[in-house]
Amino acid sequence: MVDRLAGDLDAAFAQLLAVHGAAVYTTALRVSRQPADAEDVAAETFARAYAALRGYPPERTRALRLRPWLITITLNLWRNQVRAASRRPTVVALAHAGERPDPASGPEQQALDLDGRAQLADLLVDLPEQQRVAVVLRHVVGMSHAEISTVLGCPEGTVKSHVSRALAALRTRLASAAKEGRHSEEVRT
Repeated sequence: MVDRLAGDLDAAFAQLLAVHGAAVYTTALRVSRQPADAEDVAAETFARAYAALRGYPPERTRALRLRPWLITITLNLWRNQVRAASRRPTVVALAHAGERPDPASGPEQQALDLDGRAQLADLLVDLPEQQRVAVVLRHVVGMSHAEISTVLGCPEGTVKSHVSRALAALRTRLASAAKEGRHSEEVRT
């Protein structure tokens, strides 16, 4: 794909969007938890990528590793958005686009699925940024440790450590939440 981008950017850019659009949006959504913000970040990511590619000589375009490069742009834009948001009031989203239950399951299972996803998303937000980003890129976007290393600008071993610690923290918090849920059920009955 990089050869096509280096040759005819306008024709190949639609393919770039088709191939990497979901990963960029998913990354933005998982780190921001706000669908509108994720859409803005994803759109701005591709706008900046297009502008950058227009200015790159063909040999630089051919040397790009597209997915890590796009995810790096996404994360930098998200960090900028977080900095800017700290200077203005916070708006809370009432629904999360893209987190829809499986229509084949029954209503009870759909409610449990949504509740579990919301709980996991809440727990992800509580993780330190490096751990949250690493676990999202690894287990949601599906990037390799090497690709995440490139995106985060840290050694591969550090990425593995971030992912491992994030998963351990999530397991602990989920177990604690489950225990509290059982305890509150016992109190109600």
